[in-house]
Amino acid sequence: MRIQVLGPLSAEVDGGSIVPSASKPRQILALLALYPGRVMPVPTLMEEIWSTRPPQSALTTLQTYILQLRRRLGTAMGPGAPGRAKEVLATRHGGYLLQIPEDSVDVHDYERLIREGQAAFDVGDSEVSAARFRTALNLWRGPALVDVRVGPILDIEVRRLQESRLVTVERRIDAELRLGRHAELIAELTELTARHPQHEGLHSQVMVALYRSGRQASALEVYRRLRMRLIDELGVEPSPQLQRLHQAMLAVDPQLDVLAGPRHTSTYDLFAA
Repeated sequence: MRIQVLGPLSAEVDGGSIVPSASKPRQILALLALYPGRVMPVPTLMEEIWSTRPPQSALTTLQTYILQLRRRLGTAMGPGAPGRAKEVLATRHGGYLLQIPEDSVDVHDYERLIREGQAAFDVGDSEVSAARFRTALNLWRGPALVDVRVGPILDIEVRRLQESRLVTVERRIDAELRLGRHAELIAELTELTARHPQHEGLHSQVMVALYRSGRQASALEVYRRLRMRLIDELGVEPSPQLQRLHQAMLAVDPQLDVLAGPRHTSTYDLFAA
């Protein structure tokens, strides 16, 4: 079985899709897929499907949805595997679980690659770090579970994954800035800061990329616009880290050079106290 949640929901067994068309069974499959090998309690599944207002028939209806998923599993597995569907989508005391390896689900490959990328970053291996983060990001095929109706539990998971994706983009750019790829990153960072106009980490990165590309005035203009936006919209000044980065650019601080300064920190924290 191979399941993908980093984009539209996909679940295949021997090349055959087991994703149901009905929205509630899709929710159940998505939630079970995020936690392979772990029991998902019945109350949690009910909360996902019906929030705080389950119908009186909720338990019977949930069992029907599980039966529908097992039938799709059984069909995909073929007639030579009687009973296998109940072993894969198993019943346990108080809940259900998908008995599949973690690496059958793309999100677990993604999180493993992130750990490897961060470990490489922490020891200064920027080439490996950037490659791992890039491979992790390439697993995404669109917003997480974009074609699944999400209830309160899946909503939290989708938000977590989307935030993780943005953090991973930021970490990959940190690694590539260490490698001196500042000029190649300017266009991407310009788009990212337009999409996330209050994100100080991304603004610090585009400032550094511009500065190292010989565009000091453009880097300072990025800071000026961000500062005015934060004051106008939130009534706050930029963070101390960003203010110190701005001052370092005004002073042409050599720590801003590619090969200078601390090697095991993010661009945003170059001038952390």
